Amino acid sequence: MLRKLWEFARDSTPERRRQRYGDMEYDWEQRVDTTGGSVRWRDRLLGLFLSPYQPTEPALFQAMMACLEIEFNQFTFVDLGSGKGRTLLMASEYGFRKIVGVEVLPALDQVAQENLARYRSESQKCFTVAAVCGDATEFSFPAEPTVVYLFNPLPESGLKRVMARLDASLSAHPRPVYVLYHNPWFEHLIAGNGKLRKMAGTPQYSIYTSRTG
Repeated sequence: MLRKLWEFARDSTPERRRQRYGDMEYDWEQRVDTTGGSVRWRDRLLGLFLSPYQPTEPALFQAMMACLEIEFNQFTFVDLGSGKGRTLLMASEYGFRKIVGVEVLPALDQVAQENLARYRSESQKCFTVAAVCGDATEFSFPAEPTVVYLFNPLPESGLKRVMARLDASLSAHPRPVYVLYHNPWFEHLIAGNGKLRKMAGTPQYSIYTSRTG
């Protein structure tokens, strides 16, 4: 607890706050609010015990998408821990069948809803995009080809429950599934799943695909 509180106090300094605003370029271009710099202190404090909010860098997301040799319109994109919705907006440029984000903090989900309503882009290909406020560990995966995106959204115990639900879903409905794990702190939980195999990765991310389907 003391370590978490120390991290929060250190992250609240003016210098750290300026660093959190360093990801503003995407927001300026798209006229949305997905930066980590504007997250309220209450939500930052909660994030220390779940996962601190940090939006995905567009270039890194594009690199992960480039690894997927799939027909995007056959797949549903699911972002667990979707925060303010930046990844949902970026995924909408890839023509997925539909896109779903799940965020446990109501304040972040509210901003995501506003971003989805405000977003306009000539490159957008998927217009069926939804943000849901809920617990990612209780999410029921759709019984269809799916791309699951994780920016280290959960503590180890929570990710373990998510992977157990995905395992059960794959057993009930064998199908193509890809797991994109950005900042893979607990990769062993995915690597140890017998229904998934690693197909690509860098120090920043790992990509797994189902062995069945």
